[in-house]
Amino acid sequence: MSTEPAPGAAASSPPPQIVVQQPPPPMFGRFGRYLLLALIVCVMIIIGQAASYRSYFSPPGGPQEKFHSLNGEATDKIAVLRIEGGIIDSDGFVKQQIDRIRDDRSVKAVVLRIDSPGGTVTASDYLYHKLRELSDERELPMVVSMGSICASGGYYLAMAAGDEPDIIFAEPSTWTGSIGVVIPHYDFSGLLAQWNVKDDSIASHPNKLMGSPTRELAPEERAEERELLQTLVDESFERFKSIVRAGRPQLAGDDDAMDKATTGQVFSAEQAKTLGLVDKIGFLDDAIDRAAELAGRDPGDLRAIKYDEPPATLSSLLSAEGGALRPAAGVSLTKLLDLSAPRAYYLWTWLPTLLQEGR
Repeated sequence: MSTEPAPGAAASSPPPQIVVQQPPPPMFGRFGRYLLLALIVCVMIIIGQAASYRSYFSPPGGPQEKFHSLNGEATDKIAVLRIEGGIIDSDGFVKQQIDRIRDDRSVKAVVLRIDSPGGTVTASDYLYHKLRELSDERELPMVVSMGSICASGGYYLAMAAGDEPDIIFAEPSTWTGSIGVVIPHYDFSGLLAQWNVKDDSIASHPNKLMGSPTRELAPEERAEERELLQTLVDESFERFKSIVRAGRPQLAGDDDAMDKATTGQVFSAEQAKTLGLVDKIGFLDDAIDRAAELAGRDPGDLRAIKYDEPPATLSSLLSAEGGALRPAAGVSLTKLLDLSAPRAYYLWTWLPTLLQEGR
């Protein structure tokens, strides 16, 4: 029997070929999606740690943050802002610390650690203004811790802490006060006369030479000059007292107490406490605890930090003229000119312009 198809019948087509394509194996095997999720989590942790690292350590060129006390692993901070030595430079290390704190949102309170005999009227007033600006803009509580001496311009800056109760701490051995103004003036005219040297300066007006240490004056001229200089002293002194009244409200309403506290005398810590110039006898740690309290925080949840000056660079060690090294010590022309210029100081010393610039 024939198996050939009948004439005209359609030939049957071969069955279609089916190609099965296997998907490539996952890059990380069967647990790839879990590994990818873990990788994302790790990246987020690293980013967080990097941010914490940057907040704990300092960028180069500015004040270098150092751990002081409390919880070294805490993120939020109490900044110990140090004011040391003569207050001469308005844009020095104190101003750098203020700028650093203003930009650091993790700082929740500030302790002003002051160990200074004071400085110029202008520098003291400028830094006081910057400290008040910092406190108001950031709403940061401030507490003062006085070191061995917090006198005159140093006390002026202590008033930047405001009028909260129990915020001015003095150590048992602190000397403070010296609330007053001085314009140092020296008369070398008699000495020059012995050497047959005469001041023959030419000026647009006699008052242009006011305060000159080499000009010989008649008694009436000397009295007139002293009256003019006394007017400048009195104006600066009134401003000092207004700053004290703002920071010490208990003295503002008691004229007798205010007069006793503002004679220019330096007081011991106990004397200053009796007069109302300080609130507590205590150390820096006590001031830090009070700052945490004012910030509404547990001290154990905060890291107290301080600032060191940035390490010196090669350019800072070289002078602007010819790359010569600056002398480490000695009297410069700037200091000699400063000594010859009449200037008002909130300072406890008789020779202010020979002080090294403080921090």
